Amino acid sequence: MLTAVIVVVQILACLALIFLVLMHSGKGGGLSDMFGGSVGTAAAGSTVVEKNLDRITITVAVIFGFTNLILILRLQ
Repeated sequence: MLTAVIVVVQILACLALIFLVLMHSGKGGGLSDMFGGSVGTAAAGSTVVEKNLDRITITVAVIFGFTNLILILRLQ
């Protein structure tokens, strides 16, 4: 039962991580341009929205890593 819950968390973290990485604006802009995330090259990466997006992405990536580790240890 616990393994199933961890797998569900893993899948949700995986999908969220894909979405969050696509939201980041790269050199040519990302999907964040669709939602008004592009403010120009002078202020790129320094807005509150970009910083919060970075923090959320890092948090989800850590959750994804921990669930990977937990699943590896439980399934041995």
